[in-house]
Parts: sequence; C-alpha cells; structure tokens
Amino acid sequence: MHIKVKNMVCDRCKSVLKRELQKAGIEVVQIELGEVELSEGAKGQMELIREILMQNGFELIEDQEDSFIAEIKKNLIIALENGIHQNLSDHLSKSMKKEYSMLSKMFSAKEGVTIERYFILLKIERVKEQIQMGSKTFSEIAYDLDYASSSHLAKQFKSVTGMSMTDYRKVQQWNRKSLDQIV
Repeated sequence: MHIKVKNMVCDRCKSVLKRELQKAGIEVVQIELGEVELSEGAKGQMELIREILMQNGFELIEDQEDSFIAEIKKNLIIALENGIHQNLSDHLSKSMKKEYSMLSKMFSAKEGVTIERYFILLKIERVKEQIQMGSKTFSEIAYDLDYASSSHLAKQFKSVTGMSMTDYRKVQQWNRKSLDQIV
C-alpha cells in the first residue's frame, strides 16, 4: 500500500515517521520524501496512520492536486540538495512527466506563489543555514546554489529578507524557517 505524505521534507522527517509507524505496529516497506510504502496489512489502519501523521506534523495527501503540489515541492527540495544545472521548468517537466505550464498554474493557484518564487525562498533558507554554519564565504554559497554571481545572490537575499547577508550574519538572529513552513 502506497501513501503520499505532506510536509515530509528531510531525512529526519523520514526517520521520525518510520519510527512512529513501526512503534504502532505498522510495517514500513520503504520510505522516501513525501511517500511511504506500507505492508498490505496497513489498509485497515488508515485512521491510526492519519493520527500518527497529524501528531508528527504531517498530513495524508488524498487529493490528486495536493499530490501534484507535494511532488513539485519534493522535486524542488531534491533539486536544491543536488544542485540542478538545467532550467527549473525543464527539470520539473522531465521529472514529473507533465507540461510545466500545467504544473505552474496548479502550483500558483494552490500555494499563492509561483514555482520560481518558491524555489527562491527555498534557496534563501539554505543561504541562511550556510551563513549560520559560518564555514563558507558568500561566494562559495552562491556557487553551491548555482547563482551566476555572489552579487546576484546578495540582491536576492536582501529583497527576500530585507537585510544584507553581512547584516544577517552580524545580528545572529537566526529566523530560519523549516522547509515545510515555506509558503
């Protein structure tokens, strides 16, 4: 039995959910970002599964449109982690086997922001994380996140956060959002 899960955005999310399901006696066959494969015996335990998901900040995705939105977000998070070196729209079209215009319209209508803007917000959260860790220069961060230049990143960071990256580092008020809280 295969279920889709909203807000599962990192490896920690996967391990927490796997542990909680197993603790409840539900056999997890495989778990990926946003998706869980359960043993066939789990079909009769959907209310318990919903409860476990809710208690841990997740949601069961049952609507087709919500499923597409979760899949888009999952692909964007993976793209951010792996560094895509192609056009974002081409990447999503290929990975989801759908026309980008359809994905874009659906995402914007449901989330209230474009896919591109959402991806920028993801990148800015990653920049905040890198600044907080303090192990990379701004140029290295820009390179890692596939920005054309560190000045492009600096302009984008300031337009999103309202402060420069230098000021963000100086004030050390780490107002980061978890990836599932973006938008």
